Amino acid sequence: MPRSTGFAARGVRCALLCTALSLAPITAAAAPAPGSGLPAETSRIPFTQRYHAVHHGGIVRVANSATTCRTPKKASAASCDALRRGADGANGDYDMFYADLDADPNTYNSTRANLTLPEDSEVRYARLYWGGNLRVGEQKPPKDNGRVLIAEPGGRYKEVLADTRIAHRDADGKDAYQASADITPLVRDSRSGLWTVAQVNVAMGHSAAGSWGGWTLVVAYENEREPLRELALWDGFETVGGTQPAREVTLGGLGIGARSAGRAGIVAYDGDRGTRGDTVTVRAPGRAPVPLTDPANPRTDAMNSTITDLGRPLAGLRPAYRNTLGYDSDVLDIAPALGAGAKALTFRFTGEENGFFLGALFVQADARR
Repeated sequence: MPRSTGFAARGVRCALLCTALSLAPITAAAAPAPGSGLPAETSRIPFTQRYHAVHHGGIVRVANSATTCRTPKKASAASCDALRRGADGANGDYDMFYADLDADPNTYNSTRANLTLPEDSEVRYARLYWGGNLRVGEQKPPKDNGRVLIAEPGGRYKEVLADTRIAHRDADGKDAYQASADITPLVRDSRSGLWTVAQVNVAMGHSAAGSWGGWTLVVAYENEREPLRELALWDGFETVGGTQPAREVTLGGLGIGARSAGRAGIVAYDGDRGTRGDTVTVRAPGRAPVPLTDPANPRTDAMNSTITDLGRPLAGLRPAYRNTLGYDSDVLDIAPALGAGAKALTFRFTGEENGFFLGALFVQADARR
Protein backbone atom coordinates (compact mmCIF):
# COMPACT_ATOMS: atom_id res chain seq x y z
CA MET A 1 0.00 0.00 0.00
CA PRO A 2 1.19 3.60 -0.51
CA ARG A 3 2.82 5.06 2.57
CA SER A 4 2.05 8.53 3.84
CA THR A 5 4.95 10.91 4.24
CA GLY A 6 3.39 14.20 5.10
CA PHE A 7 0.16 14.57 7.11
CA ALA A 8 -1.07 14.14 10.66
CA ALA A 9 -2.91 11.13 12.05
CA ARG A 10 -6.57 10.19 11.64
CA GLY A 11 -8.98 12.45 13.53
CA VAL A 12 -6.41 15.21 13.98
CA ARG A 13 -6.29 18.34 11.82
CA CYS A 14 -4.14 18.17 8.66
CA ALA A 15 -0.69 19.65 9.16
CA LEU A 16 2.68 18.98 7.55
CA LEU A 17 4.98 16.75 9.55
CA CYS A 18 8.52 18.05 9.70
CA THR A 19 10.36 14.75 9.60
CA ALA A 20 13.38 13.45 7.76
CA LEU A 21 11.06 11.15 5.80
CA SER A 22 9.00 13.95 4.30
CA LEU A 23 9.27 14.27 0.53
CA ALA A 24 9.62 17.52 -1.36
CA PRO A 25 6.39 18.63 -3.03
CA ILE A 26 6.08 17.64 -6.67
CA THR A 27 4.69 21.05 -7.56
CA ALA A 28 5.73 24.47 -6.40
CA ALA A 29 3.12 26.95 -5.26
CA ALA A 30 2.85 30.16 -7.26
CA ALA A 31 1.96 33.60 -5.88
CA PRO A 32 1.93 32.46 -2.22
CA ALA A 33 -0.03 34.27 0.44
CA PRO A 34 2.32 35.87 3.00
CA GLY A 35 3.71 33.26 5.37
CA SER A 36 1.58 30.38 4.07
CA GLY A 37 3.70 28.84 1.32
CA LEU A 38 0.45 28.40 -0.67
CA PRO A 39 -1.39 30.57 -3.20
CA ALA A 40 -3.88 33.19 -2.11
CA GLU A 41 -7.56 32.23 -1.73
CA THR A 42 -10.57 33.93 -3.29
CA SER A 43 -14.28 33.26 -2.92
CA ARG A 44 -14.97 33.18 -6.67
CA ILE A 45 -12.75 32.36 -9.65
CA PRO A 46 -14.23 33.07 -13.11
CA PHE A 47 -13.71 30.26 -15.61
CA THR A 48 -10.63 30.64 -17.80
CA GLN A 49 -8.74 28.40 -20.18
CA ARG A 50 -6.16 26.12 -18.59
CA TYR A 51 -5.14 24.05 -21.63
CA HIS A 52 -5.99 24.11 -25.33
CA ALA A 53 -4.37 22.13 -28.13
CA VAL A 54 -5.19 20.55 -31.47
CA HIS A 55 -3.51 17.22 -32.07
CA HIS A 56 -4.19 13.54 -32.56
CA GLY A 57 -5.24 12.10 -29.21
CA GLY A 58 -7.75 12.88 -26.51
CA ILE A 59 -8.52 13.47 -22.86
CA VAL A 60 -8.98 10.84 -20.17
CA ARG A 61 -9.86 11.43 -16.57
CA VAL A 62 -10.16 9.48 -13.33
CA ALA A 63 -11.83 10.58 -10.13
CA ASN A 64 -13.18 9.49 -6.77
CA SER A 65 -14.96 10.89 -3.74
CA ALA A 66 -13.36 11.30 -0.31
CA THR A 67 -16.38 10.82 1.99
CA THR A 68 -19.35 8.53 2.41
CA CYS A 69 -22.24 8.12 4.82
CA ARG A 70 -21.99 6.42 8.20
CA THR A 71 -25.59 6.51 9.48
CA PRO A 72 -28.87 8.16 8.39
CA LYS A 73 -30.02 11.16 10.43
CA LYS A 74 -33.62 11.12 9.14
CA ALA A 75 -36.09 8.29 9.61
CA SER A 76 -37.12 8.54 5.96
CA ALA A 77 -33.57 8.40 4.60
CA ALA A 78 -32.34 5.36 2.68
CA SER A 79 -29.71 3.17 4.28
CA CYS A 80 -26.04 3.85 3.60
CA ASP A 81 -25.75 0.51 1.80
CA ALA A 82 -28.60 1.49 -0.50
CA LEU A 83 -26.97 4.86 -1.18
CA ARG A 84 -23.68 3.28 -2.15
CA ARG A 85 -25.59 1.17 -4.66
CA GLY A 86 -27.18 4.32 -6.11
CA ALA A 87 -30.31 5.19 -4.11
CA ASP A 88 -31.47 8.80 -3.93
CA GLY A 89 -30.26 10.78 -0.94
CA ALA A 90 -28.47 14.01 0.02
CA ASN A 91 -25.43 14.38 2.25
CA GLY A 92 -27.31 16.66 4.68
CA ASP A 93 -29.47 13.70 5.71
CA TYR A 94 -26.54 11.59 6.94
CA ASP A 95 -23.70 11.44 9.41
CA MET A 96 -20.70 11.42 7.09
CA PHE A 97 -17.28 9.83 7.44
CA TYR A 98 -14.17 9.33 5.33
CA ALA A 99 -13.42 6.75 2.65
CA ASP A 100 -9.96 5.47 3.59
CA LEU A 101 -8.43 2.50 1.76
CA ASP A 102 -4.72 2.63 2.48
CA ALA A 103 -4.53 1.19 6.04
CA ASP A 104 -2.14 4.02 6.89
CA PRO A 105 -2.64 5.72 10.29
CA ASN A 106 -1.14 8.92 8.87
CA THR A 107 -4.01 9.47 6.42
CA TYR A 108 -7.65 9.95 7.29
CA ASN A 109 -9.01 9.68 3.73
CA SER A 110 -7.66 7.90 0.67
CA THR A 111 -9.31 6.61 -2.50
CA ARG A 112 -8.14 5.19 -5.83
CA ALA A 113 -8.99 5.14 -9.49
CA ASN A 114 -7.52 3.30 -12.46
CA LEU A 115 -6.09 5.58 -15.17
CA THR A 116 -6.03 3.97 -18.62
CA LEU A 117 -4.05 5.64 -21.40
CA PRO A 118 -4.17 4.20 -24.93
CA GLU A 119 -1.05 2.29 -25.91
CA ASP A 120 1.79 4.42 -27.35
CA SER A 121 0.29 7.66 -26.04
CA GLU A 122 2.34 10.61 -24.87
CA VAL A 123 1.02 12.65 -21.94
CA ARG A 124 0.84 16.29 -22.96
CA TYR A 125 -0.80 17.75 -19.86
CA ALA A 126 -2.17 16.48 -16.53
CA ARG A 127 -3.96 18.45 -13.83
CA LEU A 128 -5.24 17.29 -10.46
CA TYR A 129 -8.32 18.96 -8.92
CA TRP A 130 -9.46 18.44 -5.34
CA GLY A 131 -11.96 20.08 -2.99
CA GLY A 132 -14.66 19.69 -0.38
CA ASN A 133 -16.61 21.20 2.51
CA LEU A 134 -14.60 22.23 5.57
CA ARG A 135 -17.44 22.79 8.03
CA VAL A 136 -19.79 19.97 8.95
CA GLY A 137 -19.78 18.36 12.43
CA GLU A 138 -16.18 19.55 12.65
CA GLN A 139 -14.30 22.51 11.19
CA LYS A 140 -11.20 21.82 9.09
CA PRO A 141 -8.52 24.54 8.80
CA PRO A 142 -8.49 26.34 5.43
CA LYS A 143 -4.70 26.54 5.59
CA ASP A 144 -4.60 22.93 4.39
CA ASN A 145 -6.78 23.49 1.31
CA GLY A 146 -3.80 23.66 -1.04
CA ARG A 147 -2.14 20.42 0.05
CA VAL A 148 -2.92 16.85 -0.91
CA LEU A 149 -1.06 13.54 -1.24
CA ILE A 150 -0.84 11.44 -4.39
CA ALA A 151 0.71 8.05 -5.10
CA GLU A 152 1.35 6.85 -8.62
CA PRO A 153 0.83 3.15 -9.51
CA GLY A 154 3.14 1.18 -7.25
CA GLY A 155 4.58 4.34 -5.72
CA ARG A 156 4.60 6.13 -2.39
CA TYR A 157 2.79 9.30 -1.44
CA LYS A 158 4.13 12.61 -2.65
CA GLU A 159 2.88 15.96 -1.45
CA VAL A 160 1.18 18.13 -4.06
CA LEU A 161 0.81 21.87 -3.54
CA ALA A 162 -1.70 23.98 -5.43
CA ASP A 163 0.01 26.09 -8.10
CA THR A 164 -2.73 28.64 -8.74
CA ARG A 165 -5.30 30.59 -6.74
CA ILE A 166 -7.35 28.45 -4.36
CA ALA A 167 -11.11 28.95 -4.46
CA HIS A 168 -12.62 29.23 -0.97
CA ARG A 169 -16.17 30.37 -0.20
CA ASP A 170 -17.51 30.44 3.37
CA ALA A 171 -21.24 31.23 3.24
CA ASP A 172 -24.73 29.75 3.61
CA GLY A 173 -23.60 27.14 6.13
CA LYS A 174 -20.96 25.81 3.75
CA ASP A 175 -17.19 26.27 3.78
CA ALA A 176 -16.33 25.08 0.28
CA TYR A 177 -13.09 25.12 -1.68
CA GLN A 178 -11.29 23.78 -4.73
CA ALA A 179 -7.55 23.63 -5.43
CA SER A 180 -5.55 22.25 -8.35
CA ALA A 181 -2.02 21.57 -9.56
CA ASP A 182 -0.16 20.66 -12.72
CA ILE A 183 1.30 17.16 -12.22
CA THR A 184 2.25 16.48 -15.84
CA PRO A 185 5.80 15.16 -15.15
CA LEU A 186 4.55 12.59 -12.65
CA VAL A 187 1.77 11.29 -14.91
CA ARG A 188 4.07 11.31 -17.95
CA ASP A 189 6.52 9.06 -16.07
CA SER A 190 4.03 6.77 -14.31
CA ARG A 191 1.20 6.52 -16.85
CA SER A 192 -1.58 3.93 -16.53
CA GLY A 193 -2.60 2.13 -13.37
CA LEU A 194 -4.13 2.73 -9.96
CA TRP A 195 -3.61 6.26 -8.67
CA THR A 196 -4.27 7.03 -5.01
CA VAL A 197 -5.16 10.46 -3.63
CA ALA A 198 -5.25 11.07 0.12
CA GLN A 199 -5.72 13.89 2.65
CA VAL A 200 -8.30 15.85 0.71
CA ASN A 201 -9.12 18.55 3.27
CA VAL A 202 -12.76 17.79 4.09
CA ALA A 203 -14.81 17.64 7.29
CA MET A 204 -16.83 14.72 8.65
CA GLY A 205 -20.02 14.65 10.72
CA HIS A 206 -23.51 15.98 10.15
CA SER A 207 -24.97 19.35 9.24
CA ALA A 208 -27.76 20.68 7.06
CA ALA A 209 -25.18 21.54 4.40
CA GLY A 210 -23.59 18.10 4.57
CA SER A 211 -20.10 16.77 3.96
CA TRP A 212 -18.68 16.30 0.47
CA GLY A 213 -15.27 16.07 -1.17
CA GLY A 214 -13.31 14.41 -3.92
CA TRP A 215 -10.66 14.61 -6.61
CA THR A 216 -10.35 14.42 -10.40
CA LEU A 217 -7.25 13.90 -12.54
CA VAL A 218 -7.58 15.20 -16.11
CA VAL A 219 -4.98 14.01 -18.65
CA ALA A 220 -4.55 15.22 -22.24
CA TYR A 221 -2.55 12.80 -24.39
CA GLU A 222 -1.20 12.61 -27.94
CA ASN A 223 -1.61 9.49 -30.05
CA GLU A 224 -1.15 9.43 -33.83
CA ARG A 225 -3.58 6.51 -34.17
CA GLU A 226 -6.49 8.65 -33.00
CA PRO A 227 -8.39 11.44 -34.79
CA LEU A 228 -7.23 15.03 -34.93
CA ARG A 229 -9.09 16.68 -32.06
CA GLU A 230 -9.75 19.94 -30.30
CA LEU A 231 -8.82 19.50 -26.63
CA ALA A 232 -9.74 22.23 -24.15
CA LEU A 233 -9.67 22.37 -20.35
CA TRP A 234 -11.17 25.29 -18.43
CA ASP A 235 -11.52 25.77 -14.68
CA GLY A 236 -12.69 28.20 -12.04
CA PHE A 237 -15.04 28.20 -9.06
CA GLU A 238 -18.59 29.42 -9.53
CA THR A 239 -21.72 29.06 -7.42
CA VAL A 240 -24.77 27.87 -9.35
CA GLY A 241 -28.25 27.94 -7.79
CA GLY A 242 -29.89 29.90 -5.00
CA THR A 243 -29.30 33.62 -5.58
CA GLN A 244 -27.27 32.77 -8.71
CA PRO A 245 -29.65 30.42 -10.55
CA ALA A 246 -27.62 30.16 -13.78
CA ARG A 247 -24.04 30.42 -15.05
CA GLU A 248 -22.65 30.29 -18.56
CA VAL A 249 -19.15 29.29 -19.62
CA THR A 250 -18.11 29.86 -23.24
CA LEU A 251 -15.14 27.96 -24.61
CA GLY A 252 -13.88 29.99 -27.55
CA GLY A 253 -11.19 29.62 -30.18
CA LEU A 254 -12.35 26.17 -31.28
CA GLY A 255 -12.38 24.62 -34.74
CA ILE A 256 -14.77 21.68 -34.41
CA GLY A 257 -15.85 20.03 -37.63
CA ALA A 258 -19.45 19.41 -38.73
CA ARG A 259 -21.06 16.18 -37.51
CA SER A 260 -18.14 15.62 -35.15
CA ALA A 261 -17.94 13.22 -32.27
CA GLY A 262 -17.39 15.01 -28.99
CA ARG A 263 -17.65 14.78 -25.24
CA ALA A 264 -17.51 17.14 -22.27
CA GLY A 265 -16.32 16.54 -18.72
CA ILE A 266 -17.68 18.39 -15.70
CA VAL A 267 -16.39 18.60 -12.11
CA ALA A 268 -18.85 19.93 -9.53
CA TYR A 269 -19.44 19.88 -5.78
CA ASP A 270 -22.54 19.47 -3.56
CA GLY A 271 -25.06 18.26 -6.11
CA ASP A 272 -27.83 16.23 -4.43
CA ARG A 273 -29.27 13.01 -5.87
CA GLY A 274 -33.02 13.23 -6.26
CA THR A 275 -33.40 17.01 -5.91
CA ARG A 276 -34.63 18.44 -9.22
CA GLY A 277 -33.48 21.70 -10.76
CA ASP A 278 -29.83 21.17 -11.81
CA THR A 279 -29.48 21.26 -15.61
CA VAL A 280 -26.71 21.56 -18.21
CA THR A 281 -27.06 22.58 -21.86
CA VAL A 282 -24.48 23.20 -24.59
CA ARG A 283 -24.92 25.53 -27.56
CA ALA A 284 -22.88 26.16 -30.68
CA PRO A 285 -23.12 29.71 -32.14
CA GLY A 286 -26.39 30.24 -34.00
CA ARG A 287 -27.81 26.90 -32.86
CA ALA A 288 -30.37 25.89 -30.25
CA PRO A 289 -29.10 24.68 -26.87
CA VAL A 290 -28.91 20.91 -26.43
CA PRO A 291 -29.54 19.37 -22.98
CA LEU A 292 -26.71 17.23 -21.67
CA THR A 293 -28.31 14.11 -20.26
CA ASP A 294 -27.80 10.36 -20.27
CA PRO A 295 -29.01 7.32 -18.28
CA ALA A 296 -26.83 8.27 -15.31
CA ASN A 297 -27.54 12.01 -15.33
CA PRO A 298 -31.21 12.97 -15.64
CA ARG A 299 -32.09 16.13 -17.52
CA THR A 300 -33.33 17.95 -14.40
CA ASP A 301 -30.90 16.37 -11.93
CA ALA A 302 -27.61 16.75 -13.74
CA MET A 303 -25.50 17.30 -10.60
CA ASN A 304 -26.61 14.12 -8.89
CA SER A 305 -23.52 12.83 -7.08
CA THR A 306 -22.14 10.58 -9.81
CA ILE A 307 -18.78 9.70 -11.34
CA THR A 308 -19.73 8.50 -14.80
CA ASP A 309 -18.49 8.07 -18.36
CA LEU A 310 -21.10 8.42 -21.13
CA GLY A 311 -23.96 7.24 -18.96
CA ARG A 312 -22.20 4.43 -17.10
CA PRO A 313 -20.33 4.40 -13.78
CA LEU A 314 -16.64 5.05 -14.35
CA ALA A 315 -14.75 1.76 -14.13
CA GLY A 316 -11.76 1.15 -11.89
CA LEU A 317 -12.79 3.12 -8.79
CA ARG A 318 -11.91 1.91 -5.28
CA PRO A 319 -14.30 2.29 -3.56
CA ALA A 320 -16.92 2.58 -6.31
CA TYR A 321 -19.93 4.31 -4.73
CA ARG A 322 -22.80 4.94 -7.15
CA ASN A 323 -24.02 7.87 -5.02
CA THR A 324 -21.03 9.95 -3.93
CA LEU A 325 -23.17 12.22 -1.74
CA GLY A 326 -22.02 15.50 -3.19
CA TYR A 327 -19.24 14.94 -5.72
CA ASP A 328 -19.75 14.94 -9.50
CA SER A 329 -17.15 14.11 -12.12
CA ASP A 330 -19.03 13.21 -15.30
CA VAL A 331 -18.23 12.82 -19.00
CA LEU A 332 -21.21 13.35 -21.36
CA ASP A 333 -21.79 13.10 -25.10
CA ILE A 334 -22.01 16.48 -26.88
CA ALA A 335 -22.22 15.19 -30.48
CA PRO A 336 -25.88 16.30 -30.86
CA ALA A 337 -24.70 19.92 -30.51
CA LEU A 338 -21.98 19.60 -33.16
CA GLY A 339 -24.00 18.97 -36.31
CA ALA A 340 -22.82 22.20 -37.94
CA GLY A 341 -19.43 22.28 -36.23
CA ALA A 342 -18.47 25.01 -33.78
CA LYS A 343 -15.99 27.83 -33.30
CA ALA A 344 -17.14 28.11 -29.70
CA LEU A 345 -19.34 26.22 -27.25
CA THR A 346 -21.46 27.80 -24.53
CA PHE A 347 -22.34 25.66 -21.54
CA ARG A 348 -25.24 26.87 -19.40
CA PHE A 349 -25.67 25.52 -15.88
CA THR A 350 -28.73 26.01 -13.69
CA GLY A 351 -29.09 25.01 -10.06
CA GLU A 352 -31.87 24.31 -7.59
CA GLU A 353 -32.26 26.31 -4.39
CA ASN A 354 -29.41 24.66 -2.48
CA GLY A 355 -27.15 24.93 -5.52
CA PHE A 356 -23.74 23.49 -6.31
CA PHE A 357 -20.20 24.64 -7.06
CA LEU A 358 -18.78 24.33 -10.56
CA GLY A 359 -15.05 23.58 -10.63
CA ALA A 360 -13.79 22.37 -14.04
CA LEU A 361 -14.95 21.75 -17.60
CA PHE A 362 -13.20 20.03 -20.50
CA VAL A 363 -14.07 19.25 -24.11
CA GLN A 364 -12.76 16.71 -26.61
CA ALA A 365 -14.12 16.98 -30.15
CA ASP A 366 -13.03 16.18 -33.71
CA ALA A 367 -11.18 19.11 -35.27
CA ARG A 368 -12.14 20.73 -38.54
CA ARG A 369 -9.62 19.70 -41.18
